Amino acid sequence: MPDVSPTKWHLAHSSWFFETFLLGPHLAGYTIHDPIYGFLFNSYYETVGQRWARPERGLLSRPSLDDVHAYRAHVDAAMGRLISEAEDWTAMAPLLELGLHHEQQHQELILMDIKHVFSLNPLSPAYAASPPKALTPASPLTFTRFKGGLIQIGHDGAEFAFDNESPSHKVWLEPFAIANRLTTCEEYLAFVEDGGYARPEFWLSEGWAAVNREGWTAPLYWRQDDDGQRFVFTLTGQHPLDPAEPVCHLSFFEADAFARWAGKRLPTEAEWELASHTAASPVSMASAQTCHPQAAAPTSGLQQMHAELWQWTSSAYAPYPRYRPAAGAIGEYNGKFMSGQMVLRGSACVTPEGHARSTYRNFFPPAARWAFSGVRLADDA
Repeated sequence: MPDVSPTKWHLAHSSWFFETFLLGPHLAGYTIHDPIYGFLFNSYYETVGQRWARPERGLLSRPSLDDVHAYRAHVDAAMGRLISEAEDWTAMAPLLELGLHHEQQHQELILMDIKHVFSLNPLSPAYAASPPKALTPASPLTFTRFKGGLIQIGHDGAEFAFDNESPSHKVWLEPFAIANRLTTCEEYLAFVEDGGYARPEFWLSEGWAAVNREGWTAPLYWRQDDDGQRFVFTLTGQHPLDPAEPVCHLSFFEADAFARWAGKRLPTEAEWELASHTAASPVSMASAQTCHPQAAAPTSGLQQMHAELWQWTSSAYAPYPRYRPAAGAIGEYNGKFMSGQMVLRGSACVTPEGHARSTYRNFFPPAARWAFSGVRLADDA
């Protein structure tokens, strides 16, 4: 898949970010580790220079992994000097903090990409060990009502947030209801078995075109043997489909089509953010250990808002009112992607601990399926 990058590319790119935006401009006497790395490991920063094409990153047999580790060690040592010698952090502190969160994003991308590559291997290799698991029924699906009104969303505080989470602003919401948990595999299987992928009435035009062009008949990583038994490929290998698990690796088009089939809709990102403030969402240790979402516990209140799956919203990825991208190349981080993408909220079982927050705006093209993405239904109230 053109979007997938080798693990060593992610490792090198994260170091390239620190080298390009911190060490080069701010550490006196810093020596670039290898001038060609700026071309190989630039992701999408047009103002920085030319770059190697993303779909061809898998062709980079060189530099080797040892070379990449040497590059990271070189950058780490220089960052240590920069931190110990710096006297004025006014310009550097925001870049350092952004770089750390940027690396966390790539930690998640590494697992996404490894999973896709392993899924194409007929041996179905496992990234992690699979602990014993007892099948449990899904908690009942209920809906929590919110009265709506004039609310405040977006980041507003001293803690870190990406620029696309600001400015904080007011949004008017009509009364709505949102599901207490994520949609399960059993619920989504009913859509599949009802001919959901063959019924155009549930699909947006572009989504229906993707179904026919790509031959979609089920979520990514779902498999079926000759006897009709269904399996799912995970980072711990292939396992029988667990009906109570949240359905994972859906595109926006699939999430939207399922919601229409169910007589519901996807929440807007403002609805999701408001609801998240009332949710109790502890990190699921089982999800983090297996890198796979787990069934919701039979408790009251909103569950699985974080640490299981990113959740598609019906909101297009667009700038908030009064948003302005940062000056210079760093302004390319988020702002230039505000076209043709949809917003996901929450976090996933592969999201690094401490990286999630209620205002986080993840985004992907509507046909993307390799992210750890799921469905939370909503409705008008």
